[in-house]
Amino acid sequence: MKFLIAGKNGQLAQAFIRRLEARSLDCLVPDEARLDITNDAKVEEVVASYKPDIIINCAAYNLVDKAEEDHGTAFKVNELGPRNLAHAAKKHKAVIVHFGSDYVFDGRKENGLYVENDTVNPLNEYGKSKLAGERAVREEHDGHLIFRLSWVFGAGKQNFIYKLGEWSDRSEFLKIACDEFSVPTSTETVVDVVMKALDQGVTGLYHLTNSGYCSRYEWARLILKHQGIKKFIRPVSMESFNLPAKRPTFSAMSNEKIAHVLGVAIPTWEEAVKAFLREGSA
Repeated sequence: MKFLIAGKNGQLAQAFIRRLEARSLDCLVPDEARLDITNDAKVEEVVASYKPDIIINCAAYNLVDKAEEDHGTAFKVNELGPRNLAHAAKKHKAVIVHFGSDYVFDGRKENGLYVENDTVNPLNEYGKSKLAGERAVREEHDGHLIFRLSWVFGAGKQNFIYKLGEWSDRSEFLKIACDEFSVPTSTETVVDVVMKALDQGVTGLYHLTNSGYCSRYEWARLILKHQGIKKFIRPVSMESFNLPAKRPTFSAMSNEKIAHVLGVAIPTWEEAVKAFLREGSA
């Protein structure tokens, strides 16, 4: 089994690389200049020469606020890139794994967590570009696994846990949104579930999060408490930050579909965060 990973430098890609190396699986992880997913000729060249069985797309434009102005780049990376990868995957008979976002929803659902067939209605350009990417993959290749993720954290600096540490180091107190709800999701959980799904030959669209949900404020409190950091956190409204991109207030997704298909119990977000913090301080 041969794996090709796009988006080498991201926290999710690094988690996959560690797992594949631990399992001694054949894995190619080109530099982003060599595997420029927005360039169909470069994608074709890499896929044709390596002939992977699985293509895992961890490349993404994740600058939510910047995407409001730079939406051309956001769509190029988040829609055209996945389309190029899916097209090459179909041509060379590979499965493509692609990652979507909870920001495809508008947050207005009131009767439970979001499930896969709920109506999508992204509020910002980033969410629109991620939804376009999902659709591009589905249009290009039936042999796809698309997982919508939320509030991803793992080793590195590209996540809320690292940023919270930086904020607490330089501020007397913190202001964290108490009216924004979703699900913190560990890269280790993502890798666990994706690898099981690939082993079982699963295809389709699924929500992949840790279990449960919380506000940013609740997440921050758990992190600082577990780290033994005594810092006052003031719960505030998202609106107080005056961010360019509008966010859904409640975008928590249910992982029940993929958990049922695989016959697994997915850890809660609290368990995943605590495990990550324990490993980081070990």
